[in-house]
Amino acid sequence: MLILASASPRRHELLSQAGVIFTAVAAGINEDLLPNEAAAAYVQRLAEEKAQSIWNAHRASDKSDELLLVLGADTCVVCEGQILGKPTDTADARRMLELLSGRTHAVLTGLAVVTETKIVRDLEITQVTFNCINDAEIARYIASGEPLDKAGAYAIQGYAARWIPRIEGCYFNVVGLPIARTIALLAEAQTATEK
Repeated sequence: MLILASASPRRHELLSQAGVIFTAVAAGINEDLLPNEAAAAYVQRLAEEKAQSIWNAHRASDKSDELLLVLGADTCVVCEGQILGKPTDTADARRMLELLSGRTHAVLTGLAVVTETKIVRDLEITQVTFNCINDAEIARYIASGEPLDKAGAYAIQGYAARWIPRIEGCYFNVVGLPIARTIALLAEAQTATEK
């Protein structure tokens, strides 16, 4: 039995698209950055905390005939050394989009799968290049509401695709879940637990 420790509709859609059967439960943990925490450590810590929280809440479902696996994931954007999570408001979204304009940034997703006896972790990094975006385009995009619940204030699969001429790495990572790596990690967790 697999639980996705996330309320993200994008992660839900990507896992479903890959043919994975699961339920989704939001973890509701504190996602504040720790002092001096690096981006990779941050997303990996949150992925693990989300998965562990949901595993603990559903541990009674872990039966000998049906292994309980909980998948946690967390994504952030890093540009010019700044970690960009979800914007707090429209001014924050503008700040992020202005920073991304005309630059290449990294999208990091930490993954963790928790079982009763094992935690397996991984990290995916994708480089994304943005064209320069003018003020009017930024204002129009913010007014659409799309950037307000996205790490880095944009959705590659939405309107912002018009500004992205190139990516290096996994496209699905930028959407919110690196599918191939996630499937491999789930298989690793199941195999490690069955031994």
